[in-house]
Amino acid sequence: MKAVERPDTAQVPPEPAWVALKDDELLKWRICDLGVGIAGSELEGRVAQLNEELANHGLAFRPVCYLGDEWFSPAGVPAIAIPFYLSHPRLKSLELHRMLEVEGGTPQWCQQLLRHECGHAIDHAYRFSSQDKWRKVFGSPEAEYTPETYRPRPYSKGFVRHLPNWYAQAHPDEDFAETFAVWLSMTPEEWREHYRGWKALEKLEFVNSLMEESKSKPPKVPRGRRISEASKLRKTLERYYALRRKQYAEDFPDFYDADLRALFGNGEPGGEPASRTMRRNRAALIGSIVRWTGQHKYTVDMLVRKLIERSQKLGLTTPQPPDQARLLFELAAYLAALVTNHLHTGRFKRSV
Repeated sequence: MKAVERPDTAQVPPEPAWVALKDDELLKWRICDLGVGIAGSELEGRVAQLNEELANHGLAFRPVCYLGDEWFSPAGVPAIAIPFYLSHPRLKSLELHRMLEVEGGTPQWCQQLLRHECGHAIDHAYRFSSQDKWRKVFGSPEAEYTPETYRPRPYSKGFVRHLPNWYAQAHPDEDFAETFAVWLSMTPEEWREHYRGWKALEKLEFVNSLMEESKSKPPKVPRGRRISEASKLRKTLERYYALRRKQYAEDFPDFYDADLRALFGNGEPGGEPASRTMRRNRAALIGSIVRWTGQHKYTVDMLVRKLIERSQKLGLTTPQPPDQARLLFELAAYLAALVTNHLHTGRFKRSV
């Protein structure tokens, strides 16, 4: 008698209750009550890919990966914290609505960040940065750490290029993590060819020698405390985003009035309100500035919003065509200058 095939009775776990909530309702939830995890999410495959890359390079090291409140590797701990919002599509949607972008939200971007943080984690595990030779190659890890305000040299060949904004130049620790990420993402033949003639190749060769040595040695630090673990964060999503939005935005003083008047004039009769002109071109302006400066989209958006509000309060108007095209060029250049200065100094004000 032919066996009858029975349908699979395994049940898919029900979606959490908060999935169907509107943003303002979801924001009332505490992070620890979301009940999210890496297992069963798209992150599970991403972490598996990272471990596979480590294995393919002959490394026994496997960083502990857990959900935290942002991307980082806890100081001195061989672990990687992954933002909790990447564990579920609904949380990624909320992140996009609140911050206008999702850091690590695409497979490629997520993998880049995992490799970078793995560089920090393996350094914490083996304490490479305590070695004199490491410090000779990368610099002192005690150097002032200002990742938001460093002054990159875009054409320098002394650093690898992995994450945007020439992030390897931010600090010796970041230089090592970025160099490790490149080493992990390529074969020796690939990175030697890609960085031929670069001083950064010496760093890659040094990382390669460190990894060869670590293959036969157990880590000096096998484990450590998980900082800011999502399952223990009692703050609400509303509080979480309020703190992050405050971090990326700042108030702009009245001295921008002179700049706005120089751009738009004091209000020509019959001209279109400057605030309307900026609103109409807002998406294109923000997209271009984010693309070419690498600044957080939320930061650029807040700057444009503030200047729109100020232009409306001042009653500024735009000139009639054909001068409007020139005006948009000048406006884009002005905004790009402010945003670039923010990348370098942490403030939007121009140098004088």
